[in-house]
Formats: sequence, structure tokens, C-alpha cells
Amino acid sequence: MWVLIIFIAIWYSSLFCQTFFQHRYAAHQAFTMNKFWERTFYIFTYLTQGSSYLSPRAYAIMHRMHHAYTDTEKDPHSPEYSRNMLQMMARTRQIYSSIYKGEYEVEEQFTRNLPDWPAFDKWAHSTFSRICWILGYTVIFLWLSQSLWCLLLLPFVIVMGPLHGAIINWFAHKYGYTNFKLKNTSQNLFSVDFLMLGESYHNNHHKSPSAINFGKRWHEVDPVYPVIRFLASLRIITLRNDKHKTKNSR
Repeated sequence: MWVLIIFIAIWYSSLFCQTFFQHRYAAHQAFTMNKFWERTFYIFTYLTQGSSYLSPRAYAIMHRMHHAYTDTEKDPHSPEYSRNMLQMMARTRQIYSSIYKGEYEVEEQFTRNLPDWPAFDKWAHSTFSRICWILGYTVIFLWLSQSLWCLLLLPFVIVMGPLHGAIINWFAHKYGYTNFKLKNTSQNLFSVDFLMLGESYHNNHHKSPSAINFGKRWHEVDPVYPVIRFLASLRIITLRNDKHKTKNSR
């Protein structure tokens, strides 16, 4: 039971950081925050993603490329150019790694106004850090597991961050429904999305990339939206567009 609770806690805390900080903030600049809060969320993202930590800067660049080149050969993670989800994840990892290391030629339009904390990323992204997290996860799972089946969750915890991205980038370009007719394969994977914290409203997101509310219809509940409004009310973040009619901020 405890292993399942821990898994669920890591699932949602990691996913929240990805959708709130790496996606909506770093990639699309749907809101702003000062340097103190930016670095606070850097640390929180590291603590929740652990061994699967993704550099917000590299993530943002790659995601902006996805919006600019959706379903083309330049798309870093398109199901159109991969036979299965694992192959897509491998290709995405290669491109992401090249961007992070500065080995990928990135157009200037994708590098504007990015969060950047090189010293922190160097530690959080290091092999040593990832090994420490993996060992920590393993010890906790072995200690709390009451049956061997619980250990089957361990690999998913280790790759949690990329796994969340792969679920959306694979399935939400293949299955679901559309609210908007776009020149790409993006779809809304779930009609009510609590599993992916609103990320599955992918067709809506491609229509309005910088909107703080990914839901458009009455049943499309975006659980992160009220959190964003709450943080804005506390002046931790500042909303760029209160009417949510922003354009792609690449």
C-alpha cells in the first residue's frame, strides 16, 4: 500500500512540475515569476523528478521545436516518424541530450527568454545524481514492498519525467477527439483529465499553446489551472494574458 501511495505522489508531483514549470512557464511563458521563485521551482522540479530530471531550458527548446515543426521530420517527438513509443522516446532522448550539451544547432527563435541555471543543471543532470536517486528509490521500494509485484513500479518511477511526455506525445497524436481543426494530428486524449493534469487536452493546447487553462469545453477540467490562478493571487507568478488568448510564444 505504501509503495502505491509513494508512486502516486511521485507521479503527480513530477507531472505538476513538468506541466507548470517546464511546459507552461519555460516553454510557453504563459506567466512570469521573479528569479527567487524561478529557482525555487527549479529545486522543487529536481526533488520531484529525481532520476528523470529534465533541464527546463533544454525541455523548453525542444518543446518549442515540437510546436513549430509538428508532425514533420524536424519534430523531436512525432509518432509519424517512429514505429512505436519506445523508438520515439529514444529519438527524443537523443535530441534532448544534444540540445542540453549544446551539440544541436538550435535556431535563435527557440532560445528567447529561457530560464537558465547552468550550475544547478550540471548537478541535477549528472550521472552521479541520477544513480543516487535510483539507489534511493530502490531502497525505499525494497523496504516498503510487501510483495514482488510492487517492484514492477520501480522502472516507471526511474523514468517518470520522460514517461509523462511520451504518453502525451504518442497517444495524444493518435487517439481521442478534436475541438479544433488544425494542420497536425494533435487530439484530446481524455474528455476529463485528472490522470495527466490537463496535459491530455493536446488539441486544445496546439490551438492555444500559451493559454493557462488547457480545457476549452465544460467537461474539460484542467486541475492545474486553479493552482495557477491561486499562485497568481499570491503574486508568486504574474499572468501574461488574463483572457487566455495568447499565441505560440516560441
